[in-house]
Amino acid sequence: MTWSLIDNDTALVQVLDAHQSHAYVAVDTEFRRRDTFYPQVALLQLCWGEEAYLVDPLGLDDLEPLRQLLTNINQIKMVHSASEDLEVFVRWLGVLPNPLFDTQRAAALVGLGSGLSYRALVAIFFDVDIPKDETQSDWLQRPLSPAQAEYAALDVTYLHPIGVQLQERAASLKRMDWILEDGARMRPGGKPPITKFKNAYRLPPSQQRMLAALVDWREAEARERDRPRSWILSDKVLTAVVRAMPTSTRELARVDDMPQGLVRRAGEKLVACISAASESSDSEGSDQIVQPLSSAERRVLSELSEYLRGIAEEVDIPPEVLMPKADLERLIRAEAVPATPLPDAWLGWRSEQVVAPLRNWLRERGEA
Repeated sequence: MTWSLIDNDTALVQVLDAHQSHAYVAVDTEFRRRDTFYPQVALLQLCWGEEAYLVDPLGLDDLEPLRQLLTNINQIKMVHSASEDLEVFVRWLGVLPNPLFDTQRAAALVGLGSGLSYRALVAIFFDVDIPKDETQSDWLQRPLSPAQAEYAALDVTYLHPIGVQLQERAASLKRMDWILEDGARMRPGGKPPITKFKNAYRLPPSQQRMLAALVDWREAEARERDRPRSWILSDKVLTAVVRAMPTSTRELARVDDMPQGLVRRAGEKLVACISAASESSDSEGSDQIVQPLSSAERRVLSELSEYLRGIAEEVDIPPEVLMPKADLERLIRAEAVPATPLPDAWLGWRSEQVVAPLRNWLRERGEA
């Protein structure tokens, strides 16, 4: 394994120009997010096949060449489990990699298994156990230690040949378009923050609206101040506020474990947020909270899951990759409410291969 450190604009342009004709580039990032809401980019790793290039963002002034690399439609960007990397790219460069070939998704779609880690893929393809000692390193320290540099280089030197082999398998199965289509739909961020509150549906409608409003307020505050959500207001205290339903800053301050600094800084805004939510109609805010399926719907879910397993066996793809359980529940709800908009993930190849058969099965079952 060989690697080179790229820590200035001139060296970066030279490397990118030398590899612009390559069809694929392996891409990875290292970042830190200990005391911030947004990830702080610390390193970008690139590999076109023979050598890893460790690009130090702290040494760059001109980021336009990297934007051009990531958006060059003639060079496929191979990234493993790309969701966190996408957050880095949006925050740092303001663009997403395109075309994007996510090797974790690709492995699932060619029949290797669901949710495989990079380390697991390296073991499968090369029978090598790569170290993970530097996972929790301080990647913003300079200079990087030799161990950090080698760890970072390993993240792309194996990724490139793995990605190439996965593309060959995908092409033989005629699934390359599926993988690139999924990559084009990937966006940074995970589930909405409100989904963490698993028992929110048990709250009265007024408190559901209040919870949704406070979660939205905390999200906006965390983004504006670039601090972790829990640093603004923990889930536990947020829930306690909802149950207390304070109508003044004095009542807000008495909530267990309420940060008094927050009360002084933003207490009036919080009380106003709570008041507005409590005075709104039942349909406002609480529609963000998903109600559990009824017992009858759970029976349908069990049968539908079994039907999905049959589809999955035919194409040798894990059923949760074809459609996660949460989407199966959403499909059942959508069938009960005509004209419900379909999520983007259900379009394209999944529409024909998965969604249409499942919807047909649900309709036939309902007519039986």
